[in-house]
Amino acid sequence: SVSAGIPDFRSPGTGLYDRLEEYKLPYPEAIFDLEFFRSNPAPFATLASSIWPGQEDGPKPTLAHSFLRLLENKGCLRRVYTQNIDGLESLAGVSDDKLVECHGHFRSCSCISPACGATSFEITECRDSYLRGEAYRCRECGSLSKPDIVFFGEVLPERYEDLIEDDMYECDLLIVMGTSLLVNPVAAMPDWVGWGVPRVLINRELVGSFARDNASLSRGNRDVFEEGDCDHGVAKLCKLAGEDWEEELSSIHESVSE
Repeated sequence: SVSAGIPDFRSPGTGLYDRLEEYKLPYPEAIFDLEFFRSNPAPFATLASSIWPGQEDGPKPTLAHSFLRLLENKGCLRRVYTQNIDGLESLAGVSDDKLVECHGHFRSCSCISPACGATSFEITECRDSYLRGEAYRCRECGSLSKPDIVFFGEVLPERYEDLIEDDMYECDLLIVMGTSLLVNPVAAMPDWVGWGVPRVLINRELVGSFARDNASLSRGNRDVFEEGDCDHGVAKLCKLAGEDWEEELSSIHESVSE
Protein backbone atom coordinates (compact mmCIF):
# COMPACT_ATOMS: atom_id res chain seq x y z
CA SER A 1 0.00 0.00 0.00
CA VAL A 2 3.02 2.32 0.12
CA SER A 3 2.52 3.33 -3.52
CA ALA A 4 -1.04 4.36 -2.57
CA GLY A 5 0.47 6.99 -0.29
CA ILE A 6 0.11 5.00 2.94
CA PRO A 7 3.35 4.86 4.94
CA ASP A 8 4.55 1.49 6.12
CA PHE A 9 5.34 1.04 9.78
CA ARG A 10 9.05 0.43 10.00
CA SER A 11 10.97 2.13 7.15
CA PRO A 12 13.55 4.48 8.74
CA GLY A 13 12.61 8.12 8.25
CA THR A 14 9.39 7.53 6.28
CA GLY A 15 7.61 4.77 8.21
CA LEU A 16 4.63 5.50 10.40
CA TYR A 17 6.52 4.80 13.62
CA ASP A 18 9.10 7.43 12.70
CA ARG A 19 6.37 10.01 12.04
CA LEU A 20 4.58 9.86 15.38
CA GLU A 21 6.51 12.47 17.32
CA GLU A 22 3.51 14.81 17.33
CA TYR A 23 1.59 12.32 19.47
CA LYS A 24 4.23 12.38 22.24
CA LEU A 25 4.09 8.65 22.74
CA PRO A 26 6.27 6.81 25.28
CA TYR A 27 7.29 4.49 22.41
CA PRO A 28 6.02 4.35 18.80
CA GLU A 29 4.12 1.07 19.09
CA ALA A 30 2.05 2.53 21.95
CA ILE A 31 -0.39 3.98 19.45
CA PHE A 32 -1.55 0.40 18.76
CA ASP A 33 -1.15 -0.84 22.34
CA LEU A 34 -4.42 -1.81 24.01
CA GLU A 35 -3.38 -0.82 27.52
CA PHE A 36 -2.07 2.55 26.36
CA PHE A 37 -5.32 3.11 24.45
CA ARG A 38 -7.30 2.48 27.63
CA SER A 39 -5.40 5.22 29.43
CA ASN A 40 -4.99 7.65 26.54
CA PRO A 41 -7.15 7.08 23.45
CA ALA A 42 -6.49 10.52 21.93
CA PRO A 43 -3.38 9.66 19.86
CA PHE A 44 -5.06 6.69 18.16
CA ALA A 45 -8.26 8.67 17.62
CA THR A 46 -6.29 11.41 15.88
CA LEU A 47 -4.37 8.92 13.75
CA ALA A 48 -7.54 7.00 12.87
CA SER A 49 -9.11 10.14 11.46
CA SER A 50 -6.32 10.33 8.88
CA ILE A 51 -6.07 6.65 7.91
CA TRP A 52 -9.72 5.54 8.00
CA PRO A 53 -10.37 3.73 4.70
CA GLY A 54 -12.87 4.84 2.09
CA GLN A 55 -12.63 8.59 2.58
CA GLU A 56 -13.31 10.48 -0.64
CA ASP A 57 -9.81 11.92 -0.85
CA GLY A 58 -8.20 8.84 0.69
CA PRO A 59 -5.89 6.24 -0.84
CA LYS A 60 -7.09 4.11 -3.75
CA PRO A 61 -6.11 0.52 -4.60
CA THR A 62 -2.78 0.15 -6.35
CA LEU A 63 -1.86 -2.03 -9.32
CA ALA A 64 -0.79 -4.74 -6.85
CA HIS A 65 -4.23 -4.71 -5.22
CA SER A 66 -5.81 -4.93 -8.66
CA PHE A 67 -3.59 -7.93 -9.39
CA LEU A 68 -5.16 -9.78 -6.46
CA ARG A 69 -8.59 -9.15 -7.96
CA LEU A 70 -7.27 -10.40 -11.31
CA LEU A 71 -6.06 -13.64 -9.73
CA GLU A 72 -9.55 -14.17 -8.32
CA ASN A 73 -11.16 -13.41 -11.68
CA LYS A 74 -8.88 -15.97 -13.32
CA GLY A 75 -9.78 -18.63 -10.74
CA CYS A 76 -6.19 -18.76 -9.48
CA LEU A 77 -6.69 -17.30 -6.01
CA ARG A 78 -7.28 -19.45 -2.96
CA ARG A 79 -6.74 -16.73 -0.38
CA VAL A 80 -5.17 -13.35 0.33
CA TYR A 81 -3.62 -12.96 3.78
CA THR A 82 -2.85 -9.34 4.51
CA GLN A 83 -1.36 -7.54 7.49
CA ASN A 84 -2.59 -4.21 6.13
CA ILE A 85 -5.46 -2.46 7.90
CA ASP A 86 -6.20 -0.01 5.08
CA GLY A 87 -8.92 -2.11 3.45
CA LEU A 88 -7.55 -1.59 -0.06
CA GLU A 89 -7.83 -5.27 -0.96
CA SER A 90 -11.56 -5.06 -0.32
CA LEU A 91 -11.84 -1.76 -2.19
CA ALA A 92 -10.11 -3.45 -5.15
CA GLY A 93 -12.95 -5.97 -5.25
CA VAL A 94 -11.36 -9.03 -3.66
CA SER A 95 -14.28 -11.08 -2.32
CA ASP A 96 -14.72 -11.36 1.44
CA ASP A 97 -14.42 -15.16 1.30
CA LYS A 98 -11.02 -14.84 -0.40
CA LEU A 99 -9.67 -12.34 2.11
CA VAL A 100 -8.13 -12.79 5.56
CA GLU A 101 -7.29 -9.46 7.18
CA CYS A 102 -4.89 -10.77 9.81
CA HIS A 103 -4.67 -7.50 11.71
CA GLY A 104 -8.33 -6.63 11.36
CA HIS A 105 -10.22 -3.87 9.60
CA PHE A 106 -12.25 -0.70 10.05
CA ARG A 107 -15.60 -2.09 8.87
CA SER A 108 -16.86 -2.93 12.36
CA CYS A 109 -16.35 -1.67 15.90
CA SER A 110 -16.30 -3.33 19.34
CA CYS A 111 -16.19 -2.35 22.99
CA ILE A 112 -12.83 -3.06 24.63
CA SER A 113 -14.30 -3.74 28.08
CA PRO A 114 -14.09 -7.48 28.91
CA ALA A 115 -17.18 -7.09 31.09
CA CYS A 116 -19.20 -5.82 28.15
CA GLY A 117 -17.70 -7.00 24.88
CA ALA A 118 -20.45 -5.49 22.77
CA THR A 119 -19.77 -5.90 19.05
CA SER A 120 -21.24 -5.01 15.69
CA PHE A 121 -21.99 -1.41 16.50
CA GLU A 122 -23.43 0.73 13.75
CA ILE A 123 -20.13 1.47 12.05
CA THR A 124 -21.31 4.87 10.83
CA GLU A 125 -21.46 6.19 14.39
CA CYS A 126 -18.03 4.81 15.23
CA ARG A 127 -16.51 6.11 12.00
CA ASP A 128 -17.99 9.57 12.36
CA SER A 129 -16.66 9.86 15.90
CA TYR A 130 -13.15 8.87 14.88
CA LEU A 131 -13.21 11.09 11.81
CA ARG A 132 -13.79 13.96 14.25
CA GLY A 133 -10.69 12.77 16.11
CA GLU A 134 -12.74 11.50 19.05
CA ALA A 135 -12.67 7.95 20.43
CA TYR A 136 -16.06 6.24 20.25
CA ARG A 137 -17.86 5.18 23.43
CA CYS A 138 -19.85 1.97 23.78
CA ARG A 139 -23.61 2.52 23.72
CA GLU A 140 -24.07 -0.35 26.17
CA CYS A 141 -21.61 0.52 28.94
CA GLY A 142 -19.89 3.77 28.02
CA SER A 143 -16.42 2.21 27.79
CA LEU A 144 -13.99 2.94 25.00
CA SER A 145 -14.67 1.23 21.68
CA LYS A 146 -12.47 0.98 18.62
CA PRO A 147 -12.54 -0.37 15.09
CA ASP A 148 -11.81 -4.07 14.90
CA ILE A 149 -8.13 -3.76 14.05
CA VAL A 150 -5.78 -5.92 16.08
CA PHE A 151 -3.80 -4.05 18.73
CA PHE A 152 -0.80 -5.41 20.58
CA GLY A 153 -2.28 -7.50 23.38
CA GLU A 154 -5.12 -8.86 21.23
CA VAL A 155 -5.45 -12.16 19.40
CA LEU A 156 -5.76 -12.50 15.64
CA PRO A 157 -9.24 -12.91 14.17
CA GLU A 158 -10.81 -16.38 14.39
CA ARG A 159 -10.98 -16.46 10.60
CA TYR A 160 -7.19 -16.66 10.47
CA GLU A 161 -7.11 -19.69 12.78
CA ASP A 162 -9.98 -21.34 10.92
CA LEU A 163 -8.36 -21.17 7.48
CA ILE A 164 -4.59 -21.06 7.79
CA GLU A 165 -3.84 -24.78 8.16
CA ASP A 166 -5.86 -25.97 5.17
CA ASP A 167 -4.77 -23.03 3.03
CA MET A 168 -1.09 -23.72 3.63
CA TYR A 169 -1.62 -27.41 2.90
CA GLU A 170 -3.47 -26.74 -0.37
CA CYS A 171 -1.16 -23.94 -1.57
CA ASP A 172 0.61 -24.71 -4.86
CA LEU A 173 2.15 -21.26 -5.40
CA LEU A 174 2.89 -18.65 -2.73
CA ILE A 175 3.29 -14.99 -3.69
CA VAL A 176 4.65 -12.68 -0.98
CA MET A 177 4.55 -8.95 -1.64
CA GLY A 178 5.63 -5.77 0.10
CA THR A 179 6.51 -6.92 3.61
CA SER A 180 9.24 -6.87 6.21
CA LEU A 181 8.19 -10.32 7.51
CA LEU A 182 8.92 -9.22 11.07
CA VAL A 183 5.59 -9.71 12.85
CA ASN A 184 4.55 -13.24 13.74
CA PRO A 185 2.65 -15.40 13.14
CA VAL A 186 2.20 -14.00 9.62
CA ALA A 187 5.97 -13.64 9.21
CA ALA A 188 6.32 -17.42 9.50
CA MET A 189 3.71 -18.27 6.86
CA PRO A 190 6.16 -18.63 3.95
CA ASP A 191 7.76 -21.50 5.88
CA TRP A 192 4.47 -23.36 6.32
CA VAL A 193 3.84 -24.32 2.68
CA GLY A 194 5.09 -27.64 1.35
CA TRP A 195 8.76 -28.02 0.48
CA GLY A 196 7.96 -28.39 -3.20
CA VAL A 197 5.77 -25.28 -3.39
CA PRO A 198 7.27 -22.42 -5.46
CA ARG A 199 7.54 -19.13 -3.56
CA VAL A 200 7.74 -15.72 -5.25
CA LEU A 201 8.87 -12.67 -3.28
CA ILE A 202 8.12 -9.26 -4.80
CA ASN A 203 9.83 -6.83 -2.48
CA ARG A 204 12.47 -4.14 -2.20
CA GLU A 205 14.69 -6.46 -0.18
CA LEU A 206 15.09 -10.07 0.79
CA VAL A 207 13.29 -10.82 4.04
CA GLY A 208 12.53 -13.75 6.33
CA SER A 209 13.53 -17.18 5.12
CA PHE A 210 14.02 -15.74 1.62
CA ALA A 211 17.01 -13.88 3.04
CA ARG A 212 18.25 -16.90 4.95
CA ASP A 213 18.03 -19.02 1.81
CA ASN A 214 19.60 -16.36 -0.44
CA ALA A 215 22.69 -18.45 -1.09
CA SER A 216 20.59 -21.04 -2.89
CA LEU A 217 18.51 -18.63 -5.01
CA SER A 218 20.94 -18.98 -7.90
CA ARG A 219 20.89 -22.78 -7.77
CA GLY A 220 17.42 -23.27 -9.21
CA ASN A 221 15.58 -23.83 -5.95
CA ARG A 222 11.87 -23.11 -5.47
CA ASP A 223 12.26 -19.39 -4.64
CA VAL A 224 12.09 -16.44 -7.03
CA PHE A 225 13.01 -12.93 -5.89
CA GLU A 226 11.69 -10.00 -7.94
CA GLU A 227 13.45 -6.97 -6.49
CA GLY A 228 11.53 -3.71 -6.60
CA ASP A 229 8.13 -2.31 -5.78
CA CYS A 230 4.97 -4.42 -5.90
CA ASP A 231 3.30 -2.59 -8.78
CA HIS A 232 6.30 -3.12 -11.06
CA GLY A 233 6.55 -6.76 -10.01
CA VAL A 234 2.93 -7.66 -10.75
CA ALA A 235 3.07 -5.82 -14.07
CA LYS A 236 6.06 -7.97 -15.01
CA LEU A 237 4.24 -11.14 -13.97
CA CYS A 238 1.23 -10.23 -16.10
CA LYS A 239 3.45 -9.46 -19.08
CA LEU A 240 4.96 -12.93 -18.76
CA ALA A 241 1.48 -14.46 -18.42
CA GLY A 242 0.22 -12.96 -21.66
CA GLU A 243 -1.47 -9.99 -23.28
CA ASP A 244 -4.92 -10.86 -21.92
CA TRP A 245 -3.55 -10.70 -18.37
CA GLU A 246 -2.02 -7.29 -19.03
CA GLU A 247 -5.23 -5.95 -20.54
CA GLU A 248 -7.45 -7.26 -17.76
CA LEU A 249 -5.11 -5.93 -15.07
CA SER A 250 -5.20 -2.50 -16.68
CA SER A 251 -9.00 -2.61 -16.92
CA ILE A 252 -9.45 -3.61 -13.28
CA HIS A 253 -7.03 -1.00 -12.06
CA GLU A 254 -8.69 1.73 -14.05
CA SER A 255 -12.09 0.86 -12.59
CA VAL A 256 -10.97 0.72 -8.92
CA SER A 257 -8.61 3.70 -8.87
CA GLU A 258 -11.06 6.30 -10.16
